[in-house]
Amino acid sequence: MVTRLADGREICIRTMGPDDEERLRGGIARMSPRSRYLRFFSGGASPPDWVIERLLDVDGVLHLAWGAIDMSHPEERVMGAVHAMRPDAGEREAEFSVGVVDDYHGMGVGRLLAATLLLEAEDGQMEAFRAHVLAENEAARGFIRRLGGRHVAQDGPQAEYLLEVAPALARLRQESDPPGLADIFAHFDSAAA
Repeated sequence: MVTRLADGREICIRTMGPDDEERLRGGIARMSPRSRYLRFFSGGASPPDWVIERLLDVDGVLHLAWGAIDMSHPEERVMGAVHAMRPDAGEREAEFSVGVVDDYHGMGVGRLLAATLLLEAEDGQMEAFRAHVLAENEAARGFIRRLGGRHVAQDGPQAEYLLEVAPALARLRQESDPPGLADIFAHFDSAAA
């Protein structure tokens, strides 16, 4: 689906899969070492190959993944990605993660991706997400709390949050920033009709 950011930039939000390896690696390489550390809990230039393979092993049931592509850039670069992974199709909770390339921080890309994933998860009968973030990652913790996430556990430097799908979607439906949120909801609402 195509939508726009507040600055008018056209972006495409679409499912991800194995064909996106080059784009995913390029996006991770464009993240700052600090952003890679906060997202992958490691500051390496790139996560190990097994992590990349896991991020691209998307089946639409156990692993949901969406990416945002900058259509205004000649190379149509990845702006960010969001994932939900669960151990089996009957499980009502999934592990949630989101990453946005530094050049696109503060533009609402994370909210657009989260809304898309939450809507797909709701269709797939998922009720909640669990997110593990480093305690020092104030931006991620604030993002999850803004969606209604609750801090439920602490394991050393790692905080665990529980994010219920329906209340998070209700919060996002009330937001108007970025403007593309309305497009995301309209797309899923029309598909459900």
